[in-house]
Amino acid sequence: MRILQLADEVRYPRMSTEELRSSFLLEDLFTSGAIQLVYVDLDRTVVGSAVPLAEPLQLPCPDQFRAASFTERRELGIFNIGAQGTICVDDKTFSLANRDALYIGRGNHSITFSSANAAIPAEFYLLSYPAHAVHPTAVVSATGLVPLTIGDPATANLRSINKLIHLEGVASCQLVMGFTTLHSGSVWNTMPPHTHMRRSEVYLYFDLDPEQRIVHLMGPAKQTRHLFVANKQVAISPLWSIHAGVGTGSYSFCWGMGGENQVYTDMDALRISDLF
Repeated sequence: MRILQLADEVRYPRMSTEELRSSFLLEDLFTSGAIQLVYVDLDRTVVGSAVPLAEPLQLPCPDQFRAASFTERRELGIFNIGAQGTICVDDKTFSLANRDALYIGRGNHSITFSSANAAIPAEFYLLSYPAHAVHPTAVVSATGLVPLTIGDPATANLRSINKLIHLEGVASCQLVMGFTTLHSGSVWNTMPPHTHMRRSEVYLYFDLDPEQRIVHLMGPAKQTRHLFVANKQVAISPLWSIHAGVGTGSYSFCWGMGGENQVYTDMDALRISDLF
């Protein structure tokens, strides 16, 4: 498991483009036939992926956890951006189609990932935070979601928000997770922007054509910077940073949060005119 130590708000203004990318962007998270894990020192977040082919992949317990299993003291959210797959949690097996999610609570011992077809594998995105209580493992099916549509075509930000793990749905300790899809002709996400000091946020951009890019905006409102983000790359957003973006083509993104509370609307809104 790789350790990622984020730059703070003091160091951030002096960073080069290369330094910004190495600190706030995970560029090569998904690898066929492998599990990858990155420990971020912000809210003790673990970001990862599992892309099983012909052979199943078992989730290891990194030495850094000093634990008997990955979820001994953690909870885990899993979002499938690939084809059909299964996840075996101890003695129970769960099937996940594209855009389905699975919440795994604290205290489970064995987690194994499989693809239904090795030629068209499942691609499991992993997001984990420490957990202080036990909540049951549960599947969230994309077909049963009722999206919240916000934005306006006139400002190119009409989008549908799908909540997967949240306060009014599948219970968790601090993990909040969902995904957003942009409507045809809209390109802006999370605009107007916001921050939330009580929760850090992680964005996985997906369903983006390989030749297209997301211009991901970050930083304090008065000192913004940008990252060019490709398909299946992950942007880490610290507490003091906005997290918004615009795409050169159609795309979706999975958002995940951990921190002091799980209230989706708990954010500090900014006006577009506040941005420098």
